[in-house]
Amino acid sequence: MSPNQTPLQIYNTRIKDKILREDSVQSAAIAHLDDLHEQIVTAKGKGVLSGLLGKKSAKQGIYLYGGVGRGKSMMMDLFFETLPAKIKARRIHFHAFMIEVHEEMHKARQTGKNKGPDYLLPALAKKIAAKNKVLCFDEFHVTDVADASILGRLFTALFDQGVIVVLTTNWPPDKLYEGGLQRELFLPFIDLVQEKLDVFFLDSPTDYRAETIQQEGSYFYPLGDAAHERMEAVFGKLSLGAPPHKDSFKVKGRKVTVDRVAGGVAWLGFEALCEQPLGAEDYLALAARYQAILLEGVPKMGYDRRNEAKRFMTLIDVLYDERVRLILSADAPPDKLYFGKDYDFEFDRTVSRILEMGSAGYGAE
Repeated sequence: MSPNQTPLQIYNTRIKDKILREDSVQSAAIAHLDDLHEQIVTAKGKGVLSGLLGKKSAKQGIYLYGGVGRGKSMMMDLFFETLPAKIKARRIHFHAFMIEVHEEMHKARQTGKNKGPDYLLPALAKKIAAKNKVLCFDEFHVTDVADASILGRLFTALFDQGVIVVLTTNWPPDKLYEGGLQRELFLPFIDLVQEKLDVFFLDSPTDYRAETIQQEGSYFYPLGDAAHERMEAVFGKLSLGAPPHKDSFKVKGRKVTVDRVAGGVAWLGFEALCEQPLGAEDYLALAARYQAILLEGVPKMGYDRRNEAKRFMTLIDVLYDERVRLILSADAPPDKLYFGKDYDFEFDRTVSRILEMGSAGYGAE
C-alpha cells in the first residue's frame, strides 16, 4: 500500500481489480474518510493538525456505524494505513484501549497522584495526545459502568488536546450503553460524539462475511494443501483485501498471539488457542476483538488430548454465544473429531454449534 495514495484511491483500485465490488454506501463512507484524510495531510501551521483544528466548526473525526460484515474495519484500515509517517497515529481495539486507561489511572493512584478523575483524565489525555494525534478505535462498544462514567470527560480532554478520532461500531450514538447501569453518567458522551464527530451510518444491505461463507464454506477437511488454500481464499474475501499483520493481546498477564489479522478477521492455529493454558476469559477477549476467526489445524482428539478437547469446546461455546463467525480446517468432519469418552455427550453440542455457525442464518440477529 503506497503512503502517497488516499483511502478512496485504494478502494477504487480494489474495485477495479475485483477484490471488492461496487457498493454505493461503502463509497460514500470512504469518501468521508478520504475528506478527513486530506484535511489532516494538508493541515498547515503550528502543529500538523492546527489547520484543521483551528476551525471551531470542524469535526474532529468520524463515527462509522452499521451492521456486521459491512466493511467498517476495512475502511478504517485504509484510512489508517495511508496516513503519512509524520502523523502520529494509532489503531487499537477499543476494549484494549480502555484496559490501558484504567491501568494508567491505577498507576497514578498508586504513586499518590490521586486527585480524582477530574484531575487524572485531563492529565492522561495530555499524555496520550503527546504520543498520538490520530486514534482509530475498532469495535467501539460500552458495557461497563466504569467505562461509561469516564468516557465523556476523557474524550472531552482528548478533543481539547487536538486528537482526531475515527471509530467503528455496530451502534448509533443514541443506542450506546442502552439500558446500562447509571446511564445518565454516559449521556454527556453521546452529546459529545454528535458534536465532535461526523456520524455516518453504513447501511449497506449486504453482509459480505455471511455472503462469503455461504459461497466458500466454513469447514474444510482433511488437513492438507487443499484445505489451507480454501482457508486462504476465505481469509482474503472476509478481510476485503486488507493487508494482514500480526497481533497480540493480554488477559490478566496471559499473552495471546494472533498469526494474521486483517479487516477485523483473525487467523490462528489450533495450538495457539487449544494447546495453551487458556480458558473462557481469554476466548471472550478474542471474541470481543475480532468479528470473524479462522482456526486452522484442528486434529482428531481422544483421551490423550482431553485437555485440548475441553478448551476447544469452551472456545466454540464462547464464539457461538458471542455470535462470532468461525471458519475451520480440521482433520475430519465435525462428528468425527472427538473419539474419547470423557466428553462424549458434551461434544455433541459442539458439533451442533459448529454446523449452525456455518449456516445462512447464523449471526443475522
